[in-house]
Amino acid sequence: MQFSEQWLRSMVNPSLDSEQLGHALTMAGLEVEEMTAVAPAFSGVVVAEILSAEKHPDADRLQVCAVKVGAEVLQIVCGAPNARAGLKAPCALVGASLPGIAIKQAKVRGVESFGMMCSAKELGIATEASGLLELPADAPVGQDIRTYLALDDHTYTLKLTPNRADCLSIVGVARDVVAMTGAPMTAPAIQPAAVTSGLSRTVQVDASSACPAYYGRVIEGVNAQVVTPDWMQQRLARSGLRSISALVDITNYVLLEQGQPLHAFDHALIHGEIQVRFAQAGESLTLLNDSTVTLKADDLVIADAQGPLALAGIMGGSPSAVSDTTATIFLESAFFTPDVMAGKARRLGLSTDSSYRFERGVDFGNTLHALERATALVLEICGGQAGPVTQVLATLPVRQQVRLRHAYLCSVLGIDIALAQVGRLLTQLGFAYTEQQGVFQVSAPSFRFDIAREEDLIEEIARLHGYDHLPALTPVAMQGMLPAPEARVSKHALRDALVHQGYQEVVTYSFVDAEWERTLYGNSQPIALKNPIASNLSVMRSGLWGGLLDALDYNLKRQQSRALLFELGARFGRSADGFVETLTLAGLAYGSAQPEQWGAPARAVDFYDVKAHVEALFTQPLRFVAAQHPALHPGQSARIYQQEQAIGWLGKLHPQWQQHYGLTEACFLFELDAEAALSTHVPAYAEVSKFLPVRRDLAVLVDQQVSAQAMMDEVLAANIGQLQSVKLFDVYQGKGVPENKKSLAFLVLMQDTCKTMVDEEVDAIVARILQLWAEKFAATLR
Repeated sequence: MQFSEQWLRSMVNPSLDSEQLGHALTMAGLEVEEMTAVAPAFSGVVVAEILSAEKHPDADRLQVCAVKVGAEVLQIVCGAPNARAGLKAPCALVGASLPGIAIKQAKVRGVESFGMMCSAKELGIATEASGLLELPADAPVGQDIRTYLALDDHTYTLKLTPNRADCLSIVGVARDVVAMTGAPMTAPAIQPAAVTSGLSRTVQVDASSACPAYYGRVIEGVNAQVVTPDWMQQRLARSGLRSISALVDITNYVLLEQGQPLHAFDHALIHGEIQVRFAQAGESLTLLNDSTVTLKADDLVIADAQGPLALAGIMGGSPSAVSDTTATIFLESAFFTPDVMAGKARRLGLSTDSSYRFERGVDFGNTLHALERATALVLEICGGQAGPVTQVLATLPVRQQVRLRHAYLCSVLGIDIALAQVGRLLTQLGFAYTEQQGVFQVSAPSFRFDIAREEDLIEEIARLHGYDHLPALTPVAMQGMLPAPEARVSKHALRDALVHQGYQEVVTYSFVDAEWERTLYGNSQPIALKNPIASNLSVMRSGLWGGLLDALDYNLKRQQSRALLFELGARFGRSADGFVETLTLAGLAYGSAQPEQWGAPARAVDFYDVKAHVEALFTQPLRFVAAQHPALHPGQSARIYQQEQAIGWLGKLHPQWQQHYGLTEACFLFELDAEAALSTHVPAYAEVSKFLPVRRDLAVLVDQQVSAQAMMDEVLAANIGQLQSVKLFDVYQGKGVPENKKSLAFLVLMQDTCKTMVDEEVDAIVARILQLWAEKFAATLR
């Protein structure tokens, strides 16, 4: 919303300067996004009249002009092509200061010049100019040009929130200034026009729920060729609208002043009665911007017997547009409900001042007044005779009373505000109310459709009282330490553990592509969104790898050859009761295992690097069991188990996806149930043995498909006393090992906390281990 400060001050003129007024508007919730001076600072420029213009004796393109600047006539050399006798234009006197120019007495090709005739560009009010700024013939000679052109003005641009559509007009902003400052308001007096014509037109409203109020009148005998007055053109221009024609300018002016969109039809081009109805599927309409739109059944139109004339509340149509030959108009002012108007202009690729207002809500109580205001301006500027008003009314919205409890108001704002002051602020807002025992029953006016609940009224009181007048009070509350069980790790600690290993955290969308879910995760029934923001963000993710791969691709395209990324976020799945959200930790490793350095040879990250990263997050041992996942390489993927519970996946990216992303090196991924990583083992005290441990290395031959993890699990499950641990330290296949066999070498550590172990005890434990392996896995000692 852009408007002229002087236009606003013509209705309400508080004792605030421009900066203070802008600050007051912002603090009241009407954010001033920009305040711009209409013209730069200059002085010494007056309205002047050229009495004569003679050719310069030594220059073909210059003229020597006799210029009247008041009581004095000056000689000025001018090179403007439109300089001529009788022309009135701005003149900078000697000593004047223009943007970037200081005017001095000078000789131009030997002829004395006592000033300078000015163009709009030289005054700084236009970027380009082809000649002098021509002023009307009645411009008073000698008057300061800043006063005559009202250049001591600013334009305000408001960034309004959607609920404050009542301030999409000068009257609306003025009402708020009155409420803020208490200054008196002088709104334009609107009186019903005298009916001097019997001409009228019948209106049939079929869509009464979409258009509960429709007013229209015929004005005949108008002069459509009359020039729009300068004062109106100036206010329109400073509001960002160009002048088109007097009739169109009047409707635009009333829209800006009153906030009510109107439309003028050429009466002669309307056939039969006016119909307000929904479009018939397949109907088309050529709009005023010369585009042709195909209408849908939920598009509201203004039509006649031959078809649509205008898109209701959005834009008029070419078939009934006013022109210079128009002699009789039908002037329309209507209220279209926001729920019907919402999204219709955007669907057609349009954005108009009318649709912007109707979508947010227009004051239905001002619809007739706006029509009368426009009628008065038409009669004043274009002449004519006004016919009777045709009105069709249905059920209009009702403003329900809203309760405001004084105690609750003080509690929310944190201040003690007197009952009388609350009543005074409500009155300044134009709200009617009754008060009994500290409870206000408030009725908002028709233009404040945003007042629907108690909190809305509290906001109104707060902004008028002044946010800067609310004290900054330190909250008072009981403080206590929250429980921090040792058996649980915080999310921050989990993140820190990965960061310390060189990973960087990313945050990606929870919305993903449906095709991505099917191919990357094998999820044939992803959770679909009812209203996706984009076609490639149409379902909820069932895993985090997709976002990590996109982040990797983004980094690789920016010459980042190494990436260790992780994300702690939610994945979504289906359950018997509906949907389930699971906190998940996922990571990705690509490129070299370590940053480039001189201390170690470069090598690519591998499966076991990432496996070590995962194991470092847990205090209890994990098991990695070979398994297949749609996103992972069939031969290099594993299911991760904690005790007997599956908690995640680890593996190398499937070649299909490696090719899809154009990856030149192997990419490794892991995904864990974050809850398992957040739950940790509480350490328990155990005495350190004073006796040395005994180590034995056992190398056994087993079938190639036998898992070393299964062999270690078998030994640990036997609960052999004095056995501390069994670990794999070598795998060998080759010379000396039979085909389809492999050699596994284990480190067996034994210790007694009470005495030194003797060979017989050690040999018995080793024999027991070999027996278990032989019986279960047909293992033989090498």
